[in-house]
Amino acid sequence: MIRCIAVDDETPALDILEDNISRVPFLQLVKKCKNAYQAMEALQREPVDLLFLDIEMPGVSGLRLLKDMTEKPMVIFITAYRKYAADGYDLDVLDYLVKPVSFERFQRAANKALEYQELRQREKDLVFPEYIFIQSEHRLTKVFVHEILYIEGLGNYIKLYLTYSARPILSKLSMKAIGEKLPAGKYSRVHKSFIVMMDKISSVHNDSILIRETEIPLSRFYRDEFFKLIHNA
Repeated sequence: MIRCIAVDDETPALDILEDNISRVPFLQLVKKCKNAYQAMEALQREPVDLLFLDIEMPGVSGLRLLKDMTEKPMVIFITAYRKYAADGYDLDVLDYLVKPVSFERFQRAANKALEYQELRQREKDLVFPEYIFIQSEHRLTKVFVHEILYIEGLGNYIKLYLTYSARPILSKLSMKAIGEKLPAGKYSRVHKSFIVMMDKISSVHNDSILIRETEIPLSRFYRDEFFKLIHNA
């Protein structure tokens, strides 16, 4: 499933975009946004894989929003103007759609996003690192993956809790960035502020996960993906 956000300042265009998304089985609309400010807030609150983004909007443009993002999901521009195509290329967007967009053209763009997501997943599956290096306290610290219990996000920082130490490692790293370092299938993001290592889970009860003596919240936004991993284990 690809979780996506639709951003357009024109209500009719946003409604068409919502309808197109609903017709693609592997797309899940997380939020509709009428401007870049709403989009930025949604991106901070929700796990998002794909952004359908208009360009010319009041206030902050789609181009400005994308340029200011430190962590970018996949992006498909949907605009009434062809003149920004080169900018889209420079910003590595997946596709560039010019309004009015037929459903067939929209679906081709969505398929491109699915292929790209699957390719990234296959690349991750080929590499199962025994250890990763984490920047902490002005040095790179070697951390063995099997020694990680869980990870807590704190704004622009993370804490790695390890099997052998009561003191976590603090690093200026995002949750998305640390997730990209870890082997697929071995961990699960269960909350906007928590990643757990699957083999360290003691039990799961309602909306919480127990690792050793620590109770970790399980958010409804991550619940389905988490239980999918549990059932495939």
